[in-house]
Amino acid sequence: MTDKELLFLLAMHRAPKVGDITAKKILQHCGSAEAVLKEKRSNLLQIGGVGTFLVNQLLRKENLIEAEKELAFIRSSNYNVVSYYEEEYPRNLRHCIDGPILIFSRGNINLTKPNNKILSIVGTRQITSYGSAFCEELISDLAPFDPLILSGFAYGIDICAHKSAIKNNLQTIGCLAHGLNQIYPKVHSKYVSEMEHNGGFITDFWSDEGPERNNFLKRNRVIAGMADAVIVVESAGKGGSLVTADIAASYNRDVFAVPGRATDKFSEGCNNLIKTQQAHMITSAADIVYMLGWELKESVNSVQKQMFVEMDESEQTVYDYLQENGKQLLDSIALGCKMPIHKLVTVLFGMEMKGVVRPLPGKLFELI
Repeated sequence: MTDKELLFLLAMHRAPKVGDITAKKILQHCGSAEAVLKEKRSNLLQIGGVGTFLVNQLLRKENLIEAEKELAFIRSSNYNVVSYYEEEYPRNLRHCIDGPILIFSRGNINLTKPNNKILSIVGTRQITSYGSAFCEELISDLAPFDPLILSGFAYGIDICAHKSAIKNNLQTIGCLAHGLNQIYPKVHSKYVSEMEHNGGFITDFWSDEGPERNNFLKRNRVIAGMADAVIVVESAGKGGSLVTADIAASYNRDVFAVPGRATDKFSEGCNNLIKTQQAHMITSAADIVYMLGWELKESVNSVQKQMFVEMDESEQTVYDYLQENGKQLLDSIALGCKMPIHKLVTVLFGMEMKGVVRPLPGKLFELI
């Protein structure tokens, strides 16, 4: 990407009230950011959903002035910038409708490795000894599969995940809710060097944007969108990690939660996710490996379907449907088999235990 195109993209990015969804729509219509800002106002108004107010915000003179300053800062700081239509843009995030048009990064990040596995690990900032021990063991046990560990570089579960990734020599990325020129919380500055050696930091915020509350909620879409799966280790009944889990589900990502005792405050959120079937329950790394199909890809000892398995009527209905249609989404199976979701989940679990079906990323199921 040329500096000229980046300048115009930054100007679009800076336009108030013009979000990523609208910006992408306008870019697709005009072909480039430069073409957008040189387009006639009357032509921009012909784009669906783009009215006078948005056009005025888009063509604000201040946008270009501020973009020139930010571009100079980016180049002087040697930060990397990638736009959503470049190959280096995070592959999973590309398919998210509200994924940012620009991602800023620093460090030694490699998102183009073949078969890159990306796990977002999130949870409470008030981590318990149980959560810490589980997080460390989980990442250690997953290390042979070389996953990239993504989190928010905050207190608690986030920093535990990053430190565990570094300890196991895994690539790890901190997704920030502010510009790359800042570190929040400041006490975590001591981890920056190791983070950048093993990965680094990404954000879609400018250098003059600080760690405001709304920014943390906004950045959660990146943590959810970049991942193959999101793991909630500990969470109270409400919190940012539950927002991330909800966004991940809306992106059709697998969500996992670690169960805890019913009386534990910081297991309430995870227990609720599991209870309401918004997340798969996990008790070890083996659950992640199995549910995401890593074991099947990495090992020649793949699970084989048992011969002459006895199935009840409901299981036979699902089996016949999958045999005829191949791998299918949970909702599609329910519709095709005329079976309520709550019943289908139980049926599929029983079939998994019999070695007849296996789950795949994105709530897909297929016959073994």
